[in-house]
Amino acid sequence: MPQIVRVALDVPLRRFFDYCVPEGECLSVDDIGCRVRVPFGQQRKIGIIVALPSESAVPLAQLRSCEVVLRDLPPLPADWFRLVEFCAAYYQVPVGQVMLSTLPAGLRSTTPAKPRPVRRLPDDTRAIAAPALTAEQEMSLAAIAAGGPGFHAYLLHGVTGSGKTEIYLRLIERTLAAGRQSLLLVPEINLTPQLEARVRARFPAAGLVSLHSELGEAARNRNWRAALSGAARIVLGTRLAVFAPLPEPGLIVVDEEHDASFKQQDGIRYSARDLAVFRARQCGIPIVLGSATPSLESWANAAGNGAGNAAPARYRLLSLHARAVEGARLPVVRRVDTRVDKPIDGLSGQLLEAIEKRLERGEQSLLFLNRRGYAPVLACMACGWTSGCRRCAAHLVLHLADRCLRCHHCGFAAAVPKACPTCGNQDLSAFGRGTQRLEVVLGERFPQARVLRVDRDSASSRTHWEALVARIHAGEVDILVGTQMLAKGHDFPKLTLVGVVSPDAALFAADWRAPERLFAQLMQVAGRAGRADRPGEVLIQTQFPDHPLYAALVDHDYPAFAAAHLKERQQAGFPPYTHQAMLRAEAPRMADALSFLNTARASPPPGCENAVTFYDAVPMRLSRRASRERGQLLVESSSRRVLQQFLAGWVVQIEAIKAPGSLRWHLEVDPLEF
Repeated sequence: MPQIVRVALDVPLRRFFDYCVPEGECLSVDDIGCRVRVPFGQQRKIGIIVALPSESAVPLAQLRSCEVVLRDLPPLPADWFRLVEFCAAYYQVPVGQVMLSTLPAGLRSTTPAKPRPVRRLPDDTRAIAAPALTAEQEMSLAAIAAGGPGFHAYLLHGVTGSGKTEIYLRLIERTLAAGRQSLLLVPEINLTPQLEARVRARFPAAGLVSLHSELGEAARNRNWRAALSGAARIVLGTRLAVFAPLPEPGLIVVDEEHDASFKQQDGIRYSARDLAVFRARQCGIPIVLGSATPSLESWANAAGNGAGNAAPARYRLLSLHARAVEGARLPVVRRVDTRVDKPIDGLSGQLLEAIEKRLERGEQSLLFLNRRGYAPVLACMACGWTSGCRRCAAHLVLHLADRCLRCHHCGFAAAVPKACPTCGNQDLSAFGRGTQRLEVVLGERFPQARVLRVDRDSASSRTHWEALVARIHAGEVDILVGTQMLAKGHDFPKLTLVGVVSPDAALFAADWRAPERLFAQLMQVAGRAGRADRPGEVLIQTQFPDHPLYAALVDHDYPAFAAAHLKERQQAGFPPYTHQAMLRAEAPRMADALSFLNTARASPPPGCENAVTFYDAVPMRLSRRASRERGQLLVESSSRRVLQQFLAGWVVQIEAIKAPGSLRWHLEVDPLEF
């Protein structure tokens, strides 16, 4: 009787596939976790062996034979299987898609290139002397050491510049000494080079590898193999690195744990931070979540959350209240009332005066405006025409440097019209301002200053980004104009002034998460000022200087902000006090999208009719994107377990709905965007 092998494949089906083992081949349990090449329809696919069952539900005569078992790598470890299986179950995605999507493209190819051998770095490379620790750093490290072996989750809340990274490095040092591997996750690629250089300088012989989307396929393949083989003792990467196979895991660190970039927003919509916590628990190892502005979900899970939650703390809270560099103090935060000091071209008199003082002293200033382009909209005052995107329910943004109008949602671009397309008026007006316009204004106001704009247009790749950062560190820049790319993780010693230009819109946004994001952005960007021995100052231009959010910023009081907003969320029944999932559908016609959602709403799994709360199916806030109409349906429950049980049955019901072939849908668990 031929041997049977069960294989996971990257297909949108919630099942595994059985094949016969080729004649003359004999597999053992040691082959579970190896890749295998199999026929599938008219194609060949790479799959992963998940089991060697004694029998199959498919008659043996109908089973096809797998072609070859690939043993060029060690089998994927058991904890990796538990991680991807949990991810598939929690986020309601076929497990085969999760398994295969986490592998480098070269390992999913049926004709893979021959890999280069993985080598450990020499042990005689000299490491840099670690800096002396502050008392608060010593206390935090002692608290983690006192936790002992096994799973422990620590929320490291430290003000900007308080030395959270040094704590990570000391913990990695302990992990290396214990013969274990460390996984360090960061939210964005732009944060990787600086941190990678620092980790590599401290541990030059540890075989550090990085995993992120800007790596070439050969490099990603090589680094992934180094992690799996154990040659890499430190893995540094963005969200996909949470799936890096580690045979000897000992520590997980999630830096800037609040950052929304840890949530995948397309394909398999998972939270790398939450998966990292699950992975640490399954592996029985500590995890440290670090941030100056923790997510409210993490804060509620920590001791002393101030939210009136009587449940036991899931995380141990560790706090760093002071900056680590001797003589460095938190910047003074001031509010500029723009009802009194009215801005000219977006800049108040107080902010202009502060910039002038920095120029005289040879110091750097940063103006924060989280809106790229020249102006959000081009309009005709004669007939009311505006530069709308013909594919999206959004405006085309004026990019004057490129002489084009561009949609920031679908990428559509058009030339700037010489006259109004509707009435022929040649006097078109640019309304609002983005970073390009602010750059022009500053160049005109301070012609002697060297102004540098840093946003996704000017730093479109890692190479461009590194070149810009080098210019800033070299003192070749006097005034920085930037978006959130500059708000976190960067240390510019000469930067002493931060000006926040237009923050008020998020105070009253329809998205109830907007104030949390705004506070995090402003706290992070404020932290760029005064990180060395020069005092820092932050000026926030606002029409609402008495708003509680700005008051908390002035006092650098994240706990007060978090306590107030958690109380509001508890009263309103928002996460983390309820649990949500969002079903979204898009089609050429809105009627088809909403009809699908309403059919899904009327199709709960048997026996679960009253298990959850349904909201109405409605168009999304950006109702049309890339010529497709989009709708959404929110479902929630006060119990995560009840919601998960409901979703497991509901997704089967949804897949059975007959819908137009042009309609696409997806289910997102724990949505961040509304």
